[in-house]
Amino acid sequence: MISMNKRKTGSRYENVAAGFLKRLGYIILERNFRTRMGEVDIIAIENDYLCFVEVKYRQSTFYGYPSEAVNIKKQKRIITVSKIYMRSRGLYNSKCRFDVVEIVGDRIRVIRNCFGGD
Repeated sequence: MISMNKRKTGSRYENVAAGFLKRLGYIILERNFRTRMGEVDIIAIENDYLCFVEVKYRQSTFYGYPSEAVNIKKQKRIITVSKIYMRSRGLYNSKCRFDVVEIVGDRIRVIRNCFGGD
């Protein structure tokens, strides 16, 4: 069997995550918002919060949970990109949070407010 490359795998699971979030009531605003500083996988609204969502997938937890890959460096990058997004959209006073959608095999969960901004 030929394995999919990382970009295809990432895109596939971002689609899964977006569908899951929609079923939970999130309103998806953007996907793969990119700047020269980095990227946010999904930007959505849930319960008056502007949510910046990182999607992480692993086949198993042998090497740890996917959310553990959202380290301090990655968090800082997402926070920086979120500020650029909010500034570019005039959303200065929006309540925001940072969520992670963690997919392990065929199990999926949302970790709301997984880390904080400054």
